[in-house]
Amino acid sequence: MKLFRILFLLIVLTLPAAAQNNLILKTDSKNFSIPVYERQGTLYFSVKHFAEALSINYFYTSETEKIELKFPDYNLKITAKNPFIIQTPKSGAEPVIYQLPTSSYLINGNIFIPLVYSLNILKSSSGMNLKYEAPFTLSVSGSLPDTKEFVEQPGISTSSYNITGLTIDERANGTLIRLKSNKKIKTYNSNYKDGVLTITLRNVHADPDKIDRTGRKGLVKEIKAINKEKDAQIQFIVGKEYTTSEVIDAEGSNDILITIHNKIFAKNESIDKNKEKWNFDVVVIDAGHGGKDVGAIGVNGVREKDINLAIALKLGKLIKENLKDVQVVYTRDDDTFVELYKRGKIANESGGKLFISIHCNSTPKKPTDANGFEVYLLRPGRTKEAIAIAERENSVIHYEDNPGRYEQLTDENFILVSMAHSSYMKYSEKFAELLNRQFSNDLTLTSRGVKQAGFYVLVGASMPSVLIETGFLSNKNDADYLKSSKGQQKYAESIFQSVKKFKEYYDSFILND
Repeated sequence: MKLFRILFLLIVLTLPAAAQNNLILKTDSKNFSIPVYERQGTLYFSVKHFAEALSINYFYTSETEKIELKFPDYNLKITAKNPFIIQTPKSGAEPVIYQLPTSSYLINGNIFIPLVYSLNILKSSSGMNLKYEAPFTLSVSGSLPDTKEFVEQPGISTSSYNITGLTIDERANGTLIRLKSNKKIKTYNSNYKDGVLTITLRNVHADPDKIDRTGRKGLVKEIKAINKEKDAQIQFIVGKEYTTSEVIDAEGSNDILITIHNKIFAKNESIDKNKEKWNFDVVVIDAGHGGKDVGAIGVNGVREKDINLAIALKLGKLIKENLKDVQVVYTRDDDTFVELYKRGKIANESGGKLFISIHCNSTPKKPTDANGFEVYLLRPGRTKEAIAIAERENSVIHYEDNPGRYEQLTDENFILVSMAHSSYMKYSEKFAELLNRQFSNDLTLTSRGVKQAGFYVLVGASMPSVLIETGFLSNKNDADYLKSSKGQQKYAESIFQSVKKFKEYYDSFILND
């Protein structure tokens, strides 16, 4: 350790508000010119240049606009355009969060913090003695950090890290995190216990300096990267409002997307005070396709749009006759074309508590042996088959006046706009389970199970939602069944029974949970 006698000589000219200048940092061996910034009478200095002048080890990432100073006993994290500074003891004790009376600034890629207000924080973190002498002099004495003390994690060099950063996108209904990777991650798993969600990534290492986050507000409170032998663990400390999470490969890159969902049906005072708002009183029935969009054409000549509408109207009639306290809203009740985004808009504006989109399946090759019904939830497609079906159903956008509105609904952006729907996933899954079981009991068609895919029509519906593929029009037996009034009625009755059971489940939760 070397002892320095340092004198900051701040040469501040008469400048307009929000002006940049330089200060002279004097040590007993060398002078340095460090950028300063004056705004409304407060002087800010460049953290990076301060660290470089005193040979303080630091790490800066432009993606998160954070800089971390590494002292012998503490790490100090500073974020641009943010009034909080986080001091993390290397002893493992709890971090200390300081709030400055003014935010830091980002100027030309450098973070500037207010000189006077940050002195005590720098003093306690570095062990140096700092004394401010008005108007523009700061004397600093004491032991400065020895750069030899700062080494990379044993056995792992900076160049060998695969997980090299992350981005965080906060939403009212959850958090989307993108882990940036320079290597394809073939295997990963997740585990949640006692408020900690742990994602284990196989055969990669993560850079803790670029991953770790502390002192966060919102659903995710803290993020920590731990390398164990050949694997990396990313730990997320989450709040009590956490419900579910999902890990997804990012399309077109090696990155990993992690969605962490909030509770939205959580029992709280707002539900108690506005219970009528949560009553199961509106079911939205969406007959797929319509008008100029006929959908699939069956081997027997039947048109998908006609079957979808017939089942939808029969279902609506059953609900009206048997569930008097439930209103039925149709996205279409005749042969008209309704754009996909408007269907979700109709559902939300009507205060829907359940959204049911009715469709028929098909294959490019006709006839086909593929047969049976499927129930779909909204998530990015996991199989080639699910992706193909979603692409076919989403192709309706080519009939719309402004198909460009959907261009960005892919991969990460698709997940972001669907997170409101994801908040209801538990209830969508419950209804899908009821449907699949009821269909299996009532229908002669084969169950192909509950699946998931990225359907645009479900994106905008902020409520429990499913999409039903009633059967394959490319299969003669399925097509004949769906064309018949008896088959359509059987489908409507089966869906109605599922709605009735789901209402009982829903009402029980609101009243008793």
